[in-house]
Amino acid sequence: MIFDMLGSMTATFATQIEIDACGVAWLAGTKVKVVEVVLDKLMHGWSPEEIHFQHPHLSLAQIHGALTYYYEHQVEMDAEIRGRMASGLELAVEASDPAFRLRLLELKRSQ
Repeated sequence: MIFDMLGSMTATFATQIEIDACGVAWLAGTKVKVVEVVLDKLMHGWSPEEIHFQHPHLSLAQIHGALTYYYEHQVEMDAEIRGRMASGLELAVEASDPAFRLRLLELKRSQ
């Protein structure tokens, strides 16, 4: 920590977030994407404490770091979430197509 002449303090904190080559934000040192923590908050309405209870391998600092990153990049992350949801819906529609399922079964039998 650094104190200036007026007695104010500046603190530097280690980041909890790593960005991979594809631009995906991860909790540093874990295999957990920031978006996964965010979805726990948005979809389940879980508090950071509840997220920690559900995922005890994550520290509260990591969870708060993920949520902070989300709020600082909310527009981009919300667009990513919408894209993931759209892709999931497309896959669900495709998988529920009887002709597609038949083709998958035929492929499985031929192997």
